[in-house]
Amino acid sequence: MFALLQTIDLVLNLYTWVLIASAIFSWLYAFNVINSSNQFVSSIGRFLYNVTEPVLAPIRRILPNLGGIDLSPVVVLILIFFLRTFMWNTIWPMLQ
Repeated sequence: MFALLQTIDLVLNLYTWVLIASAIFSWLYAFNVINSSNQFVSSIGRFLYNVTEPVLAPIRRILPNLGGIDLSPVVVLILIFFLRTFMWNTIWPMLQ
């Protein structure tokens, strides 16, 4: 059971980094720091969008429109933090 919890924790940790990378990429794209016509940059952007959008889109529908500020990644990061803390502080001690 410990291996399963560690694997879930690893996946949540990796997704945290993907969310952070996606947010940084979107800022760089919005401020025209990166060349959007570059095929490599475009493929990275598509990958990050395809991986994060299924999780972020439902949260965006719930959150109020704040203009150009997107708080959905922050909400997902807080949920991931809660899940990881709950898993290690509540579920794991019950299984020992």
